[in-house]
Amino acid sequence: MAAITLNNGFKMPVVGLGVWRMEGKSIKNLLTTAIKIGYRHFDCAADYKNEVEVGEALKEAFQTGLVKREDLFITTKLWSSDHGHVLEACKDSMKKLQLEYLDLYLVHFPVATKHTGIGTTDSALGEDGVLDIDTTISLETTWHAMEELVSLGLVRSIGISNYDIFLTRDCLAYSKVKPAVNQIETHPYFQRESLVKFCQKHGLCVTAHTPIGGAAANTEWFGSVSCLDDPVLKGLAEKYKKTVAQLVLQWGIQRNTVVIPKSSKVERLKENFEVGDFELTNEDMELIKSLDRKYRTNQPAKFWNIDLFA
Repeated sequence: MAAITLNNGFKMPVVGLGVWRMEGKSIKNLLTTAIKIGYRHFDCAADYKNEVEVGEALKEAFQTGLVKREDLFITTKLWSSDHGHVLEACKDSMKKLQLEYLDLYLVHFPVATKHTGIGTTDSALGEDGVLDIDTTISLETTWHAMEELVSLGLVRSIGISNYDIFLTRDCLAYSKVKPAVNQIETHPYFQRESLVKFCQKHGLCVTAHTPIGGAAANTEWFGSVSCLDDPVLKGLAEKYKKTVAQLVLQWGIQRNTVVIPKSSKVERLKENFEVGDFELTNEDMELIKSLDRKYRTNQPAKFWNIDLFA
């Protein structure tokens, strides 16, 4: 599988598997199957509350010789309630994942919230029912604590997630260790061309979470519409004799973004990995560009009662 070289020289496979909303019992089979299919990049987070199960699956994969640790690229993320406790939170994630180092550690959201205990990844609401944001911890403070993880050898690369252009620009200004990645929601209905271009111009790799628009899972959680049902994309998929998901993932790859689709179905795992063997024409890339609706499908405001992206 092709890889993108990050600004510090490390390589990140362009297709990864996101483990958000993967249920505990099924994780071992899914990850083992994914490794057998060829996945070498796994995107985790403390907030997904399944690092322990992912760690068990990885341990077994290493012990049985299915894959070596150095062959995998493992990402996890600092949750908002742990901004004041970066080192402890990172060590907690590493312990759960049973890893001696992380390939990439991201600041999950650009906001510090009330600390609820290491690894609890709570989104505490205040008495007013709104997310309890901690206004005493700056993102700069958090970032310098992230840089310390690199110095200690715990983490190879550090990055940000869900940062807009202004926050990314600020991070570049105060960072000693530059962010290697900005992981954002982007898909044909939410293309964010300016943010993608800005990051790439300044040496940040863009990882697309929700790269196929969230599909059924986000419809269930957030009531959102998926681009997979778009008639233009369906027509293009027929033209290339691919599924709509494969078409959309290839579009993401041709934008020089890393894509991390999530699936709990074995046939989809295989399908999502089978990209890169065809190329969309410039005309078709432009056609997809015209489908942008500036439509976000991942809406944490539903749980936080405050829209941090407003």
